[in-house]
Amino acid sequence: MIGEREDWEMEWKDGRIRCKWANPKNEIYLHYHDREWGVPVRDDQRLFEMLILECFQAGLSWECVLNKREAFRRAFDGFDLEKVCAYGEEKIEELCQDKGIIRNRRKIQAAVTNARVFQEIQESCGSFSDYLWHWTDGQVICEKDKVSSPLSDALSKDLKKRGMRFVGTVTVYAYLQAVGVIYAHEEGCYLEHE
Repeated sequence: MIGEREDWEMEWKDGRIRCKWANPKNEIYLHYHDREWGVPVRDDQRLFEMLILECFQAGLSWECVLNKREAFRRAFDGFDLEKVCAYGEEKIEELCQDKGIIRNRRKIQAAVTNARVFQEIQESCGSFSDYLWHWTDGQVICEKDKVSSPLSDALSKDLKKRGMRFVGTVTVYAYLQAVGVIYAHEEGCYLEHE
């Protein structure tokens, strides 16, 4: 394992050590690791986009979803919440035929359902950001080497109760890491202590 990690680290062109999941051969992934992952997000538009993408990731690799991100943005009208909430069966069928995205009908239907629940949360809490960050009193939690936690368990349970789908605790934990509620850069990563 140590030898493998050393070989992996040698591949970083800029000499920086990163989390072992960040593929050094994929510039999209490197940009995501360096500039987005773990950065606190309080903008509802961005929180919505990341929630939809994380739900599509369930059972797949995040790299796969990230590589299709621009196609997802195009297919889902720039993740315009109002537009996605208004999708009907015709648009769902169109998305199921779109070769640029993950064409899983259940996930596409869940994206529309989740958009509507997201909007309901905005209406009841003022913003989705307020809802999300209230779980930690607005604080970032630093923890490593986990795939779920009591926080992701509780948030997953609440989102499911509200009607969201594909929001199990592992997916929710990954979402919390992605939007910076949980900061989890690995030991040795140049961003570990930011």
